[in-house]
Amino acid sequence: MPGKVGFIGLGAMGGPMALNLAKAGFALVVHDIDATKTAPLKARGAEVADSAEAVAAAVERTIVIVETTDQAESVIIGAHGIVRSAKAGHIVVCMSTIDPFAAQGFADRLAALDIAMLDAPVSGGTGRAQSGELSVIVGGAAEIVAKCQDLFQAMGNRTFHVGPLGSGLAMKLVNNMLVQVNTVAVAEALVLGVKAGLDPRTIYDVVRVSTGASAAWELRVPRILAGDYEPGGTVDISYKDQELETAFAKRLGVPLLLANVTQQVYQMARAQGLNKQDGSAVVKIFERLAGVTVKD
Repeated sequence: MPGKVGFIGLGAMGGPMALNLAKAGFALVVHDIDATKTAPLKARGAEVADSAEAVAAAVERTIVIVETTDQAESVIIGAHGIVRSAKAGHIVVCMSTIDPFAAQGFADRLAALDIAMLDAPVSGGTGRAQSGELSVIVGGAAEIVAKCQDLFQAMGNRTFHVGPLGSGLAMKLVNNMLVQVNTVAVAEALVLGVKAGLDPRTIYDVVRVSTGASAAWELRVPRILAGDYEPGGTVDISYKDQELETAFAKRLGVPLLLANVTQQVYQMARAQGLNKQDGSAVVKIFERLAGVTVKD
Protein backbone atom coordinates (compact mmCIF):
# COMPACT_ATOMS: atom_id res chain seq x y z
CA MET A 1 0.00 0.00 0.00
CA PRO A 2 1.26 3.51 -0.79
CA GLY A 3 1.23 6.44 1.59
CA LYS A 4 2.81 7.36 4.91
CA VAL A 5 3.10 4.85 7.73
CA GLY A 6 2.63 5.66 11.40
CA PHE A 7 4.93 4.19 14.04
CA ILE A 8 4.23 4.52 17.77
CA GLY A 9 6.77 3.25 20.31
CA LEU A 10 10.47 3.71 19.59
CA GLY A 11 12.05 1.66 22.36
CA ALA A 12 14.65 -1.10 22.22
CA MET A 13 12.63 -3.00 19.59
CA GLY A 14 10.51 -0.29 17.99
CA GLY A 15 13.38 2.12 17.35
CA PRO A 16 15.42 -0.20 15.11
CA MET A 17 12.27 -1.59 13.47
CA ALA A 18 11.19 1.92 12.49
CA LEU A 19 14.69 2.68 11.22
CA ASN A 20 14.52 -0.37 8.97
CA LEU A 21 11.24 0.89 7.54
CA ALA A 22 12.88 4.26 6.87
CA LYS A 23 15.85 2.57 5.22
CA ALA A 24 13.43 0.62 3.03
CA GLY A 25 11.98 3.89 1.77
CA PHE A 26 8.78 4.21 3.78
CA ALA A 27 7.69 7.74 4.69
CA LEU A 28 7.06 7.67 8.44
CA VAL A 29 5.14 9.67 11.01
CA VAL A 30 6.44 8.68 14.46
CA HIS A 31 5.60 9.21 18.11
CA ASP A 32 7.07 8.21 21.45
CA ILE A 33 6.41 9.51 24.97
CA ASP A 34 10.20 9.99 25.23
CA ALA A 35 10.83 12.71 22.66
CA THR A 36 14.56 11.94 22.54
CA LYS A 37 13.80 8.60 20.90
CA THR A 38 12.35 10.28 17.84
CA ALA A 39 15.66 11.99 16.92
CA PRO A 40 17.18 9.10 14.89
CA LEU A 41 13.96 8.82 12.87
CA LYS A 42 13.72 12.56 12.35
CA ALA A 43 17.28 12.45 11.03
CA ARG A 44 16.09 9.88 8.47
CA GLY A 45 13.31 12.19 7.29
CA ALA A 46 10.42 11.00 9.48
CA GLU A 47 7.79 13.44 10.67
CA VAL A 48 7.33 13.61 14.45
CA ALA A 49 3.82 13.80 15.93
CA ASP A 50 2.93 14.72 19.50
CA SER A 51 0.31 12.00 20.05
CA ALA A 52 -1.03 8.73 18.70
CA GLU A 53 -4.09 10.63 17.55
CA ALA A 54 -1.93 12.97 15.48
CA VAL A 55 -0.06 10.02 13.94
CA ALA A 56 -3.25 8.28 12.84
CA ALA A 57 -4.66 11.46 11.32
CA ALA A 58 -1.71 11.62 8.92
CA VAL A 59 -1.44 7.99 7.74
CA GLU A 60 -3.39 4.99 6.50
CA ARG A 61 -1.53 2.32 8.49
CA THR A 62 -0.22 2.64 12.03
CA ILE A 63 2.22 0.30 13.78
CA VAL A 64 2.11 0.15 17.57
CA ILE A 65 4.86 -1.44 19.66
CA VAL A 66 4.61 -0.42 23.29
CA GLU A 67 5.44 -2.41 26.42
CA THR A 68 2.19 -3.15 28.27
CA THR A 69 -1.47 -3.86 27.63
CA ASP A 70 -2.43 -0.63 29.40
CA GLN A 71 -0.10 1.36 27.15
CA ALA A 72 -1.53 -0.32 24.05
CA GLU A 73 -5.05 0.49 25.22
CA SER A 74 -4.13 4.15 25.70
CA VAL A 75 -2.45 4.41 22.31
CA ILE A 76 -5.14 2.56 20.36
CA ILE A 77 -8.47 3.48 21.99
CA GLY A 78 -7.53 6.05 24.63
CA ALA A 79 -8.49 9.72 24.92
CA HIS A 80 -5.73 10.73 22.49
CA GLY A 81 -5.47 7.38 20.73
CA ILE A 82 -5.62 6.19 17.16
CA VAL A 83 -9.38 5.67 17.36
CA ARG A 84 -9.92 9.44 17.71
CA SER A 85 -8.64 10.36 14.25
CA ALA A 86 -8.25 7.25 12.08
CA LYS A 87 -10.51 7.19 9.05
CA ALA A 88 -12.50 4.23 7.78
CA GLY A 89 -10.16 1.77 6.09
CA HIS A 90 -7.26 2.52 8.42
CA ILE A 91 -5.17 -0.48 9.56
CA VAL A 92 -3.69 -0.76 13.05
CA VAL A 93 -0.80 -3.22 13.35
CA CYS A 94 -0.31 -3.97 17.04
CA MET A 95 3.17 -5.49 17.39
CA SER A 96 3.22 -5.26 21.19
CA THR A 97 3.21 -8.40 23.34
CA ILE A 98 -0.04 -7.89 25.25
CA ASP A 99 -3.11 -9.75 26.52
CA PRO A 100 -4.80 -11.51 23.56
CA PHE A 101 -8.27 -10.99 25.03
CA ALA A 102 -7.63 -7.26 25.43
CA ALA A 103 -6.37 -7.10 21.84
CA GLN A 104 -9.64 -8.63 20.67
CA GLY A 105 -11.52 -5.95 22.58
CA PHE A 106 -9.48 -3.20 20.91
CA ALA A 107 -10.13 -4.76 17.52
CA ASP A 108 -13.88 -4.93 18.15
CA ARG A 109 -13.93 -1.26 19.11
CA LEU A 110 -12.03 -0.34 15.93
CA ALA A 111 -14.12 -2.60 13.70
CA ALA A 112 -17.25 -0.63 14.65
CA LEU A 113 -15.60 2.31 12.90
CA ASP A 114 -14.46 0.27 9.89
CA ILE A 115 -10.85 0.29 11.13
CA ALA A 116 -8.99 -3.02 10.79
CA MET A 117 -6.47 -4.42 13.23
CA LEU A 118 -3.81 -7.11 13.22
CA ASP A 119 -1.88 -8.49 16.15
CA ALA A 120 1.68 -9.03 14.93
CA PRO A 121 4.16 -9.53 17.78
CA VAL A 122 7.77 -10.18 16.85
CA SER A 123 10.46 -12.56 18.03
CA GLY A 124 14.23 -12.30 17.72
CA GLY A 125 15.36 -9.70 20.24
CA THR A 126 17.10 -6.39 19.72
CA GLY A 127 19.88 -7.84 17.56
CA ARG A 128 17.48 -9.11 14.93
CA ALA A 129 15.37 -5.97 15.24
CA GLN A 130 18.47 -4.04 14.16
CA SER A 131 19.36 -6.43 11.34
CA GLY A 132 15.79 -6.71 10.05
CA GLU A 133 15.68 -10.47 10.67
CA LEU A 134 12.75 -10.69 13.06
CA SER A 135 10.04 -13.31 12.95
CA VAL A 136 6.67 -11.60 12.61
CA ILE A 137 3.81 -13.67 14.04
CA VAL A 138 0.48 -12.39 12.74
CA GLY A 139 -3.15 -12.87 13.67
CA GLY A 140 -5.99 -11.35 11.67
CA ALA A 141 -7.90 -11.44 8.40
CA ALA A 142 -5.87 -12.71 5.45
CA GLU A 143 -6.75 -9.74 3.24
CA ILE A 144 -5.48 -7.30 5.89
CA VAL A 145 -2.30 -9.33 6.39
CA ALA A 146 -1.69 -9.12 2.64
CA LYS A 147 -1.95 -5.32 2.78
CA CYS A 148 0.84 -5.21 5.38
CA GLN A 149 3.31 -7.70 3.95
CA ASP A 150 5.51 -4.89 2.66
CA LEU A 151 5.92 -3.63 6.22
CA PHE A 152 6.66 -7.06 7.63
CA GLN A 153 9.25 -7.77 4.95
CA ALA A 154 11.11 -4.57 5.80
CA MET A 155 11.30 -5.47 9.50
CA GLY A 156 11.72 -9.24 9.41
CA ASN A 157 12.73 -12.17 7.27
CA ARG A 158 9.92 -14.53 8.29
CA THR A 159 6.20 -13.86 8.51
CA PHE A 160 3.83 -16.43 9.98
CA HIS A 161 0.09 -15.90 9.59
CA VAL A 162 -1.11 -18.19 12.35
CA GLY A 163 -4.87 -17.54 12.43
CA PRO A 164 -7.53 -14.97 13.31
CA LEU A 165 -6.89 -11.93 15.45
CA GLY A 166 -5.37 -12.88 18.78
CA SER A 167 -3.60 -15.92 17.37
CA GLY A 168 -0.33 -14.06 16.86
CA LEU A 169 -0.27 -13.11 20.52
CA ALA A 170 -1.20 -16.61 21.65
CA MET A 171 1.69 -17.99 19.58
CA LYS A 172 4.08 -15.36 20.95
CA LEU A 173 3.15 -16.22 24.54
CA VAL A 174 3.76 -19.94 23.86
CA ASN A 175 7.19 -19.13 22.45
CA ASN A 176 8.11 -16.70 25.23
CA MET A 177 7.04 -19.14 27.91
CA LEU A 178 9.49 -21.71 26.57
CA VAL A 179 12.37 -19.22 26.46
CA GLN A 180 11.72 -17.85 29.95
CA VAL A 181 11.36 -21.27 31.59
CA ASN A 182 14.46 -22.46 29.75
CA THR A 183 16.43 -19.38 30.85
CA VAL A 184 15.88 -20.31 34.50
CA ALA A 185 16.93 -23.90 33.73
CA VAL A 186 20.06 -22.58 32.01
CA ALA A 187 20.92 -20.50 35.08
CA GLU A 188 20.41 -23.45 37.45
CA ALA A 189 22.50 -25.76 35.27
CA LEU A 190 25.42 -23.35 35.01
CA VAL A 191 25.51 -22.71 38.75
CA LEU A 192 25.28 -26.43 39.51
CA GLY A 193 28.17 -27.18 37.16
CA VAL A 194 30.40 -24.43 38.55
CA LYS A 195 29.62 -25.48 42.13
CA ALA A 196 30.70 -28.99 41.13
CA GLY A 197 34.06 -27.64 39.98
CA LEU A 198 33.45 -27.59 36.22
CA ASP A 199 34.87 -24.81 34.07
CA PRO A 200 31.96 -22.64 32.84
CA ARG A 201 33.35 -22.37 29.31
CA THR A 202 33.62 -26.16 29.16
CA ILE A 203 30.02 -26.48 30.33
CA TYR A 204 28.95 -24.21 27.48
CA ASP A 205 31.00 -26.02 24.85
CA VAL A 206 29.78 -29.48 25.86
CA VAL A 207 26.09 -28.67 26.23
CA ARG A 208 25.83 -26.71 22.99
CA VAL A 209 26.64 -29.87 20.99
CA SER A 210 24.73 -32.23 23.29
CA THR A 211 21.11 -32.96 24.14
CA GLY A 212 20.83 -30.04 26.56
CA ALA A 213 21.32 -27.49 23.78
CA SER A 214 18.63 -24.89 23.12
CA ALA A 215 18.10 -21.41 21.73
CA ALA A 216 18.13 -20.09 25.31
CA TRP A 217 21.48 -21.79 25.91
CA GLU A 218 23.00 -20.11 22.85
CA LEU A 219 21.42 -16.77 23.66
CA ARG A 220 22.05 -16.59 27.40
CA VAL A 221 25.27 -18.42 28.22
CA PRO A 222 27.73 -16.27 26.22
CA ARG A 223 26.32 -13.19 27.95
CA ILE A 224 26.58 -14.80 31.37
CA LEU A 225 30.16 -15.92 30.72
CA ALA A 226 31.06 -12.37 29.66
CA GLY A 227 29.21 -10.79 32.59
CA ASP A 228 27.20 -8.78 30.04
CA TYR A 229 23.75 -7.96 31.37
CA GLU A 230 22.97 -4.96 29.19
CA PRO A 231 19.33 -5.54 28.31
CA GLY A 232 18.28 -7.23 25.13
CA GLY A 233 15.04 -7.88 27.00
CA THR A 234 14.84 -6.92 30.66
CA VAL A 235 13.91 -8.98 33.70
CA ASP A 236 10.87 -6.69 34.03
CA ILE A 237 9.72 -7.54 30.50
CA SER A 238 10.20 -11.26 31.09
CA TYR A 239 8.14 -11.00 34.26
CA LYS A 240 5.44 -9.03 32.43
CA ASP A 241 5.30 -11.64 29.69
CA GLN A 242 4.98 -14.47 32.21
CA GLU A 243 2.16 -12.57 33.88
CA LEU A 244 0.43 -12.50 30.49
CA GLU A 245 1.09 -16.20 29.94
CA THR A 246 -0.24 -17.35 33.29
CA ALA A 247 -3.31 -15.08 33.13
CA PHE A 248 -4.05 -16.25 29.58
CA ALA A 249 -3.78 -19.89 30.67
CA LYS A 250 -6.19 -19.28 33.56
CA ARG A 251 -8.74 -17.81 31.16
CA LEU A 252 -8.40 -20.92 29.01
CA GLY A 253 -8.43 -23.35 31.94
CA VAL A 254 -4.93 -24.64 31.23
CA PRO A 255 -2.56 -25.49 34.13
CA LEU A 256 0.95 -24.06 33.82
CA LEU A 257 3.39 -25.40 36.38
CA LEU A 258 6.80 -24.27 35.20
CA ALA A 259 5.71 -20.83 34.00
CA ASN A 260 4.29 -20.04 37.43
CA VAL A 261 7.31 -21.38 39.33
CA THR A 262 9.91 -19.68 37.15
CA GLN A 263 8.01 -16.40 37.25
CA GLN A 264 8.91 -16.26 40.93
CA VAL A 265 12.60 -16.40 40.02
CA TYR A 266 12.11 -13.31 37.86
CA GLN A 267 10.26 -11.71 40.76
CA MET A 268 13.19 -12.51 43.06
CA ALA A 269 15.50 -10.84 40.55
CA ARG A 270 13.25 -7.79 40.46
CA ALA A 271 13.19 -7.63 44.26
CA GLN A 272 17.00 -7.64 44.25
CA GLY A 273 17.20 -4.68 41.88
CA LEU A 274 18.01 -6.62 38.71
CA ASN A 275 14.78 -5.61 36.97
CA LYS A 276 16.37 -3.43 34.27
CA GLN A 277 19.13 -5.93 33.47
CA ASP A 278 18.91 -8.57 30.75
CA GLY A 279 16.78 -11.62 31.49
CA SER A 280 19.94 -13.72 31.80
CA ALA A 281 20.65 -11.85 35.05
CA VAL A 282 18.42 -14.37 36.87
CA VAL A 283 21.62 -16.44 37.14
CA LYS A 284 22.68 -14.03 39.90
CA ILE A 285 19.92 -15.36 42.14
CA PHE A 286 21.36 -18.87 41.98
CA GLU A 287 24.94 -17.61 42.21
CA ARG A 288 24.14 -15.91 45.51
CA LEU A 289 22.32 -18.92 46.88
CA ALA A 290 25.13 -21.31 45.92
CA GLY A 291 28.03 -18.99 46.74
CA VAL A 292 29.67 -19.20 43.30
CA THR A 293 30.10 -16.92 40.29
CA VAL A 294 29.64 -18.09 36.72
CA LYS A 295 32.07 -16.16 34.54
CA ASP A 296 34.59 -16.99 31.86
